[in-house]
Amino acid sequence: MDRGLWAIWYDLPDEHRAGYLEWFHETHIPEKLARPGYLWAAHYALAHDGAHSGYLAFFGGETTHTFLKPSPRQLLARQSEHTKRFMGMRRQSTACIFNEEVRVEGPDAGLRGTAMTTAPVVQFGNYNAASAEVEDDLGAWYAQERLPLLAALPGCVGARKLLATVGDFKHAILHEFTSLELRERHFASHEADARDPSTWMGRVRPHLKHAPRSPAVGLRIWPAANA
Repeated sequence: MDRGLWAIWYDLPDEHRAGYLEWFHETHIPEKLARPGYLWAAHYALAHDGAHSGYLAFFGGETTHTFLKPSPRQLLARQSEHTKRFMGMRRQSTACIFNEEVRVEGPDAGLRGTAMTTAPVVQFGNYNAASAEVEDDLGAWYAQERLPLLAALPGCVGARKLLATVGDFKHAILHEFTSLELRERHFASHEADARDPSTWMGRVRPHLKHAPRSPAVGLRIWPAANA
């Protein structure tokens, strides 16, 4: 089972985009997947507030220790000059290693088939809570309201609540959808609850500090969304 997740956010200058993406998809991802414990990978183009917001790469592993034997810093010290050249093209790069706290399967979970790879569309949030009291309320909201909603939401493949083993922001939530159209049709209205202080989400959301690209919506570019 894939209980570990390594998430890497970054942007790319226009002039390097095509060459970098070819290298990342055809060389770097296969090299990663050849390592023990690595189970799958996915790469997304992100949008935040309707504008392009860079890229998000996921690597799924058996546990968080998959990505700590060796750790990212140890891997950095071992990179070839070829890899360093492409890695140096990234801008505003950051990463977290997450442990899965809990997951739910949505109505479209069967469309995943036998693969573990995340769905064609994701929404990913990464944040800190202001206090232990807020975390209590946040956890109760996920357990009692948000995750049960996603488990029944048309177009939802699944959702995972995550906790950071490595990274600046402790909490994360990964939503998976079959398409942007179905996410907009069935999920976007529930996100509007964040602006309504009479809702549970509206009570919790002001006390969360989100990471710079969070929350962001991603369209999978590797493997191809129809793969």
